[in-house]
Amino acid sequence: MIIDCHGHYTTAPAAHTAWREAQQAAFRAGERPPPYPAISDDEIRASVEDSQLRLMAERGIDLTVFSPRASAMGHHFGDEAVSAAWARACNDLIARVAGLYPDRFIGVCQLPQSPGVPIANSVAELRRCVNELGFVGCNLNPDPSGGHWTSPPLTDPAWFPLYEAMVELDVPAMVHVSAVTNPSFHATGSHYLNADTTAFMQLLESDLFETFPGLRLIIPHGGGAVPYHWGRFRGLADMLGRRSPAEAVMGNVLFDTCVYHQPGIDLLFDVIDVGNLLFGSEMVGAVRGIDPLTGHHFDDTRRYVDALLLAPGDRVKVYERNARRVYPRLDAALSRRGIC
Repeated sequence: MIIDCHGHYTTAPAAHTAWREAQQAAFRAGERPPPYPAISDDEIRASVEDSQLRLMAERGIDLTVFSPRASAMGHHFGDEAVSAAWARACNDLIARVAGLYPDRFIGVCQLPQSPGVPIANSVAELRRCVNELGFVGCNLNPDPSGGHWTSPPLTDPAWFPLYEAMVELDVPAMVHVSAVTNPSFHATGSHYLNADTTAFMQLLESDLFETFPGLRLIIPHGGGAVPYHWGRFRGLADMLGRRSPAEAVMGNVLFDTCVYHQPGIDLLFDVIDVGNLLFGSEMVGAVRGIDPLTGHHFDDTRRYVDALLLAPGDRVKVYERNARRVYPRLDAALSRRGIC
């Protein structure tokens, strides 16, 4: 079985996106937003069948861990009430997709984060999504300000109420930023990768996993710059008197395979233990074009993994077993279907 740990609903129905625009306009005008629109099952089917589902079939992906569009989480906009309403609408839509295609999608939730608002206020939505909607994890934005980094590091006790709930519920988080308002950064070209690298360094400087040994975090996009500068991080750990990254961080952290060329994937697997890698494509996402050097889509990451000389057991780990270990609720859902 091939499980894609990193899929976003980037093709959501137009009515959903239009409501977000109306919500934002209403906030700017100091007015109440209009009611959320009725979206039919047929509209949802049309939004995924010729995009996500078609590509999954073409690339041989069996199941996608599916979450709201990351760049549209927009935590920087509005206030706590705006973020809460938007997160709930996005999560409910993901639940409907998973309900229509239970063998192809399983949900991961957007948190209703808002700058300056305690993360504890997001815990209720996490619980709702896990306990009521059957979701298996969440996306955690380390920078709700949208590129200005006004929040404390992920290792600060301010984040602990969320981590406590995650450990209790036995769900992981993918550390994933959203849109960027700082003009110095391109959203997917620098802000995303900067955030991945920043999160890793924060973890390396801390003892977070001694406090939360059961906490599991996925750093997407191949770990940002980390695998490609692994010697730097090992050296910094030594200079700072910290344990090595492999010892201090990688027992609780995983990277995905959202790296869009073969040499990058080759290096990722050379540096990072196969037990810390989850297959992911970020499809349909940041890079949608065809690579002129190969004639294949950049984000067809299965091609890169298939090209590796992996032992059969290691290939199964990357494609399935690691995901089932990191997402125990996913494993339980598959086991209930008789997929062992």
